[in-house]
Amino acid sequence: MATRLMDRLWPFSTTSCVVTGLLLLVFGYRSWKSRAARKEDEQFAVEKGCAPAPLWCAQMPWGLDLLAKAFWHGRNRTVCEWFVEISELSGPTHEQLLLGARNIGTTSPKNLEAVLTKQFEDFNLGFRIPQFRDLLGSSVFTQEGKEWKHSRSLLRPQFSSNRYHSFEDIKRCVENMLSKVVPGAVTDMQPIFFQLTLDTTLIMLFGETVANENSSADIRRRAEFGSALNTAQEYLAYRTRVGDLHWLINGPPMWRACRTVHAYVDDVIKEALEATDRSRSQSGAKKRYIFIDALIEQTRDPKVLRDQCLSLMLAGRDSTAACLTWTVRLLARHPHALKKVRDEVSSIVGLGSDAREPTREDLKQMTYLNLAIKETLRLYPPVPLNQRAATRTTTLPEGGGEDGKSPVLVGKGESVGYLVYAMHRRKDIYGEDAKAFRPERWENDALKDVGYGYLPFGAGPRACLGQEFAMLEAAYTIARMTQWFPYLTVAKGQTLEIGKEKQVLTLVVSSAEGCQLRLTETAPM
Repeated sequence: MATRLMDRLWPFSTTSCVVTGLLLLVFGYRSWKSRAARKEDEQFAVEKGCAPAPLWCAQMPWGLDLLAKAFWHGRNRTVCEWFVEISELSGPTHEQLLLGARNIGTTSPKNLEAVLTKQFEDFNLGFRIPQFRDLLGSSVFTQEGKEWKHSRSLLRPQFSSNRYHSFEDIKRCVENMLSKVVPGAVTDMQPIFFQLTLDTTLIMLFGETVANENSSADIRRRAEFGSALNTAQEYLAYRTRVGDLHWLINGPPMWRACRTVHAYVDDVIKEALEATDRSRSQSGAKKRYIFIDALIEQTRDPKVLRDQCLSLMLAGRDSTAACLTWTVRLLARHPHALKKVRDEVSSIVGLGSDAREPTREDLKQMTYLNLAIKETLRLYPPVPLNQRAATRTTTLPEGGGEDGKSPVLVGKGESVGYLVYAMHRRKDIYGEDAKAFRPERWENDALKDVGYGYLPFGAGPRACLGQEFAMLEAAYTIARMTQWFPYLTVAKGQTLEIGKEKQVLTLVVSSAEGCQLRLTETAPM
């Protein structure tokens, strides 16, 4: 898909000449604007004791080679590993100049703490809002200020007052998923996990009625929705790499994908509203908290309902599905870790015909399983790359000067990219084997002081509200899968070496190769 996407982006035609002219105008405007602000920023930098961070140098004017490399790595599914390489060469914090704009990249826990928490008011979402608007509209992921705070207040009850029902929902969906797996057959678990997490998210948002529609037409529409959502997200991922030039990343495939996604969500919301109205007229009271019920008390505006629900559908489906995929891939690749998980599950809730369904308390006792998931989220954080933009001229606490300990100036409007994927692989934080899968590194609180060096779910006021639910869903799914199928075998021809695999970078990082495994009830011969 990425190759087809890129083939459409830069046609060698009159359009290319127009684009080139626009780029020249953008560069000229940026240069003028930069000169106007430079004097004030220089004085501010002196007052704060700032020093430059290492410069990630470009070889071509305006950093066009850096832009070309970004797209090359996008086509080759190696963007995250490229940022690891950049960080190792340039240091924890670096500057870059792209089309006349200065940007900063960082893997410094101290800098991330400043951006996400201590200096939260100094930064906003920057270009994310226009970059994501075509797909997500105005929602919790694209809002600022009072609108964002209001959206967060609507979300909180879903993850606090609804815990019992949420766990029961997970259990039913996991049983349904496992019943469809053919023992001993090579199975790509990635799309199965994505369907599982979509089902649980639909129930959370809209209740049982919508999520349990399983006619062939319903299944086909969900598949079309999933495919279109993936396509649209790839476009958004490319947009994030070009900042305010996001409008260049567009075209009929993006428009068609957004129409398909929006049509599906609109229909689901319509059905949910009808079901909610019927339920109220019959019983007179709601039996449980359902997000759509709370939202329609605020508005019945179809656009508002769609934007909010779609953002949650995306987050609920993608993050946990990616976590599940990477976890079982890693366990299959590391038999000693899989055996530890299997033995732990067996000792607490049993395997096979002697097994009982794990309770929440059982899952808490599965220490090694939870450490394996935690280690997976270190190596493959759901959102591996993110960024903020300065709302005013400010500083990062470290990264400047020869020793990297001086503050770094961040001018108003400049972007700070925080590279969680690369930070999680820093050897000075996690040891020489930082790129290896070793759940034991977390035992005995060995990394209790890692702080902002471990951020699978973000931090600060915008931290993920659903992280507890995501961990619960992941732990239950893997524990129950281990009970049904205690043995996982990697399919022939699959290369699962960490850091060498091809990755799909949308708003999360998933496997471009899927998750081809053989699940069996007995040890393979």
